Amino acid sequence: MDNVTLARSLFGSSMAFHIIFATLGVGLPLMIIAAEVLFHVKKDPDYAAMAKRWTRALAILLGVAIPSGTIVGVMLALLWPGFMEIVGQVISLPFQIEIWAFFLEALFMSIYVYAADRLTPWMRIVSVVFVSIGASASAVLITDAHAWMNTPRGFSIANGQVTDVDPWAAVWNPSFVTTSIHVVASAYMTGAFAVASVAAWKLLRKGRAEREYIYHRKGLFLALLIGGVMSLATAVNGHETAQMLHENEPEKLAAAEGLFQTQSHAPLAIGGFVDEEKQEVVGAIEIPWALSFLAGNRFDTVVRGLNDFPRENWPPLFVHTLFNLMVLIGTVLIVLSFGALLYRRLRKRDYPRWLLRVLTLTGPMSLIGIETGWIFSCSARQPWTIYHIQRTSEAATTAGNLGALFVLFIGLYTFLLFATSAVMLFYFKRHPVARELAGTKG
Repeated sequence: MDNVTLARSLFGSSMAFHIIFATLGVGLPLMIIAAEVLFHVKKDPDYAAMAKRWTRALAILLGVAIPSGTIVGVMLALLWPGFMEIVGQVISLPFQIEIWAFFLEALFMSIYVYAADRLTPWMRIVSVVFVSIGASASAVLITDAHAWMNTPRGFSIANGQVTDVDPWAAVWNPSFVTTSIHVVASAYMTGAFAVASVAAWKLLRKGRAEREYIYHRKGLFLALLIGGVMSLATAVNGHETAQMLHENEPEKLAAAEGLFQTQSHAPLAIGGFVDEEKQEVVGAIEIPWALSFLAGNRFDTVVRGLNDFPRENWPPLFVHTLFNLMVLIGTVLIVLSFGALLYRRLRKRDYPRWLLRVLTLTGPMSLIGIETGWIFSCSARQPWTIYHIQRTSEAATTAGNLGALFVLFIGLYTFLLFATSAVMLFYFKRHPVARELAGTKG
């Protein structure tokens, strides 16, 4: 592989690893808030147990999320020196503010964990709310830099030099709000479905006391409720994202839908594979006029096709498959969550075992959807690192030995994934929920 491909592979694998823990680090605090509020309102000790156990899981995950995030930051500087030269002058502000967001999260996480027994219920809720605010703010501020790469603002380049820098214009770039909402909502969704997967798995296991099954049914219902709402919010935001792409990144929208010819009443292509020679999506189900409506809320909206742009500026056409996979996962999660909630509410009976087996997959599906979304967003911006400003080939390092580093870090990430899973399993096996539920009434 050439140096640019190696740099992208190394950085992409680092981000793919970090995003697992970072996403759960943003999503789980919302679940803890919900459990704390329900405990305070209902006086049900099961919700207090949920909050404690989810907090312990969050602490383990943050133990990996923080150092892996540091690695990503170091790799930005080492692998993309051309990119960092511009970033340091234009969009460094959100990185600086993010330090304070992390400080807020760490401070109130310490208060919540170590002083919980000394705090009133409302003070515990306030503490974990600030944990969630800090975690979400960190995600938003880091996402801001990604959004700026897609819609760069706040500077000019004259004779190869960065001039006329306006940091706040860079921060409030056109895609910032839409992208940030999408990232945070999908993180909340993923945190909820991770809990749902575990609860469904526990309900499938036989030989447990009825007290435990009651506890896990409550956790599953709460997770499905929050996961369903957040997956729906993510889908609604997807409509706004399509409109943002139509206005600011038309090549990305065209590649996502395999649209070659500029046209009004453009169809939405679902599934299939893009055939570049035939300039069509083979095997797709087309919904007439739907893409035009998605892009501009009118069926006669003119959507620009790939042929309007130089061939060397086209994104890779496999992004159509990534886009479809992301949308499919989101749709399935909406159907599963609300379908399961309606079943429970209308039938007034336990979930059937086949449904529980399906629900155990919701957490992994959410993570796959998150990974797919990030890969789509970055790949569909190619060949640009900074859209229409700097090509990826201009941003990458010229240093050698990236292949060895790639193998080394892949091995490290694989080890850390297994190690984190082992620690999580070992800890909760040594501290079963039955011990915490003993003597309580639910």
